[in-house]
Amino acid sequence: MWRRILSLIIKEMLAIWRDPKGRAVILVPPLLQLVIFAFAMTMEVRNVDIAVLNLDTGSRGRDVEAGILGASPFDEVIGLQSVSQIQEVIDSQRVIAVVHIGQDFTRRIETGHSADVQIILDGRKSNASQIVNSYLSGIISRVSATAYPGGSAPEAIRIRHWFNPNLEYAWFTLPGLVATITLLTTIIVTALSVARERELGTFDQLLVSPLRPIEIVVGKSAPGLIFGYLHGTFFILVAVFGFKIPFAGSLLALYGSMFFYLLAVIGIGLFISAISSTQQQAILGAFVFASPAVLLSGFMSPVENMPGWMQLATQINPLRHFLHISQGVFLKDLPLSEVVRSTVPLILIAMVTLPASAWLLRKTSS
Repeated sequence: MWRRILSLIIKEMLAIWRDPKGRAVILVPPLLQLVIFAFAMTMEVRNVDIAVLNLDTGSRGRDVEAGILGASPFDEVIGLQSVSQIQEVIDSQRVIAVVHIGQDFTRRIETGHSADVQIILDGRKSNASQIVNSYLSGIISRVSATAYPGGSAPEAIRIRHWFNPNLEYAWFTLPGLVATITLLTTIIVTALSVARERELGTFDQLLVSPLRPIEIVVGKSAPGLIFGYLHGTFFILVAVFGFKIPFAGSLLALYGSMFFYLLAVIGIGLFISAISSTQQQAILGAFVFASPAVLLSGFMSPVENMPGWMQLATQINPLRHFLHISQGVFLKDLPLSEVVRSTVPLILIAMVTLPASAWLLRKTSS
């Protein structure tokens, strides 16, 4: 039995590697996705232009303006001369925000009163503008807190960010890529396996061979498992050594849970492949599954922000569970009990999808 399965695994690996399209699927998408997700797709706001209308003639207003000028997220800080210019620069999208410092700003601070600064944001860029608002509020608070005479300023709120002190976006993205790119590559490789046989006309030969359906499933699953581990290892190495992201948890726990994660993904990929007649249909089916899986995993937006019924639906998404494991093991040394708790749904998904794929193959062979 194992000799037959090993022969099928070798045949599958050679078929993938000898096919130019198969090699492209294995090599090109992961590298492109690494570049896109790690460098282009970021929630950080950089190189944006803002405007400052400083009507205050005192030193405190100039201190706030100097703090904004020295902030790294802003490319150009445009000085305005009158209130009438605010609407013009916002409407034309020349800037994303305008900081309006009133003419009594210094006087109110020096007399011990609270002094306000108005921030006008471009609501058409809602997410980016809120991030810019956070940057500006922090700058203004720091400058203002040091300006009150006699230490009469209200106590400043001190914020500490656990697990990611400097809010480096790559620290969130790269551990997520270990799960996301592994899913995309594994499901495409697996989805093409049976569909390729059907398209080439060799699937009937496979069915009349001594191989049983369960052996075919094992043989077809192994290449996806191998390539999944290779891609996962590659992204772990890139994250740790290339981007200097700390690895706080257990590598054994991560690799152990990855095994069941890959089995769950392979089961879905084989199911797609079993119902596809051509490779084109298989690739389409893989992307029909992968796109919602990424969107509903918590990688793009928190699961908690979704409606209750949709949060329940995400429980059948293997990416959601392994994403929690990957990010947790990387950044906060996720306890083994939490790893096991998130691995159990992956085992259940694999226990459903793999037998379903075997049943479909058996139905095809009958």
